Amino acid sequence: MTDKERIDWLRHELDRHNYNYYVKNAPEISDQEFDTLMHELQALEANHPEWDDDASPTRRVGSDLSHEFVQVAHRTPMLSLDNTYNRAEVGAFYQRVSEALGGEPFAVCCELKFDGLSISLTYEEGRLVRAVTRGDGVRGDDVTANVRTIRSVPLRLDPAGMWPAVFEIRGEVLMPWESFERLNREREAREEPLFANPRNAAAGTLKSKNSAVVARRRLDAYLYYLLGDTLPSDSHYANMQAAAAWGFRVSDAARLAHSLDDIYAFIDYWDEARRELPVATDGIVLKVDSLAQQRRLGATAKSPRWAIAYKFQAERARTRLREVTYQVGRTGAVTPVANMDPVLLAGTTVRRASLHNEDIMRQLDLHVGDWVYVEKAGEIIPQVVGVDSSARQPGSPAVHFIDRCPECGATLVRYEGEAAHYCPNDTACPPQLKGRIEHFISRDAMDISSLGPETVDDYYNRGLIHDAADLYGIRTSDINGADGGRQRSAERIVEGIARSRTVPFERVVFALGIRFVGKVVAKQLARHFSDIDTLMAATPDDLLQTEGVGTVIAQSVVNYFANPDNRRFVERLRQAGLQMAVERTETISDRLTGQTIVISGTFVHHSRDEYKTLIERHGGKNAGSISKKTSFILAGDNMGPAKLEKATKLGIRLVSEDEFLAMIE
Repeated sequence: MTDKERIDWLRHELDRHNYNYYVKNAPEISDQEFDTLMHELQALEANHPEWDDDASPTRRVGSDLSHEFVQVAHRTPMLSLDNTYNRAEVGAFYQRVSEALGGEPFAVCCELKFDGLSISLTYEEGRLVRAVTRGDGVRGDDVTANVRTIRSVPLRLDPAGMWPAVFEIRGEVLMPWESFERLNREREAREEPLFANPRNAAAGTLKSKNSAVVARRRLDAYLYYLLGDTLPSDSHYANMQAAAAWGFRVSDAARLAHSLDDIYAFIDYWDEARRELPVATDGIVLKVDSLAQQRRLGATAKSPRWAIAYKFQAERARTRLREVTYQVGRTGAVTPVANMDPVLLAGTTVRRASLHNEDIMRQLDLHVGDWVYVEKAGEIIPQVVGVDSSARQPGSPAVHFIDRCPECGATLVRYEGEAAHYCPNDTACPPQLKGRIEHFISRDAMDISSLGPETVDDYYNRGLIHDAADLYGIRTSDINGADGGRQRSAERIVEGIARSRTVPFERVVFALGIRFVGKVVAKQLARHFSDIDTLMAATPDDLLQTEGVGTVIAQSVVNYFANPDNRRFVERLRQAGLQMAVERTETISDRLTGQTIVISGTFVHHSRDEYKTLIERHGGKNAGSISKKTSFILAGDNMGPAKLEKATKLGIRLVSEDEFLAMIE
């Protein structure tokens, strides 16, 4: 696999894992595995600035946006933190800060890293006026009504307090262990799926459309950062102590460290003591205490340079392996799963753990009945990390990876460069068929929000649908219940399916579920080829002319459309009335005719997609990377350093947001 192909693959995978973590609240890999992939991509992009892309996951924070809420722009972007897992990296961070400050003294505020959902609270004249999730870091969901039900969040501050007239305070919405365990007991009694951990439960609760549900689940909130024009102190620690005095829940664990040894002592203490806390934590956050020094240190496009997160090593438990079963995903990937005796791990009972792929199974040398060691990577996903071979019973049978699909019996394949085995029977394997339908109806694809995985499973098992094209033949009478008691629900579903016919072509391309074609690549393909017939007829060389498409993606697209079943599926979607061509944008003016424009950074007045549309409607052309052909860069805040360096080198001018809007009037 070439560097370009690896970059394309990493971007696709990281986008997918971001979506699973922030939107679906169903992560597939641990934080450490995600960070490893991210660091690899960062290194490859640093070595190849010619393939720079503002849409890369290295330039953004994972998104948890929902269409159920109004989206609000953050006054100051909510960046994520760089993660580290060992003392050496903590020491390297400390040294970088010291060098960047020219050796002047500095203190570090050591805090617990709470495992919940990031929130921004804005107060005006002592009253809570807005609560917004982190979202994509630039804008988030307004969840004020739900946050008002959290008892630890003050709705009105004591008039006697010396708080600023306007300020923002950020923190984490959490579900305490006690509330989490009670909620899962209630769900188990109702035979509903259990939440995997408190973080998922908190995220699902805060996004509920019913604030009464939020109130019943007893969420909590810990606050950890204060922003505003007139803060009490230059010290972050002192500001948080002031916030605690105003009535906010601020962890009393925070300490000021004046040396690296102080930091290590804090880490050592809480690595053990955290197990007694009423809420989940997964690490330590280290922040330079002085706000003035924070401003001098600045930030990258993704993370502040004045803070870092140290992640605790995963907790480990020992239990007995009963059997290995296999799951088939939407793409046909077959994942082995260890089924074990129940064991308590990081606050929850674990019965199943991922084994990832055949290579890892071989490394573990598993036998049925083995005593295995299980960890929760990032305290979320259980995984088998070792075997106590000394306790193995003589004659116990070894576990071997299967060679046939457990669902349809097809012979499994393993593609070059891939760790996973795949079932190639993507047109008849039930989990793949249902998974492709779930992908088709998802928010970034056809956005049929009236349907969900359980409904898809029900319709498939009843024979109502075999693939996504069958959705467009569903009538209200098919799904309103034997007695017609679900009439209104059935009408909403049929209306939602009908509305999807207006979804633009680029999202239809994404909805097809072509392997390796994420939403960004789907958009590029739609814009480059304009209609489905041209795309289906494209050769590998044609596809390689598309921005962001390498040989792996090009071959995947060709293979998809070479399958007669897929072509018939596309034709049925066309007959159902879906958009099969790019809708030509109405031209407003020719002010940007002949100009190629690159967009970089974050903006206040419009989103990046809105600016891309404005550029096209005024006759300009959007480009994802800088070259000698670039006319100018529409530059927002936090422009990527690689783009800035390249623009300076090529002498390309930067145009601010306000200048651009004046340019097109």
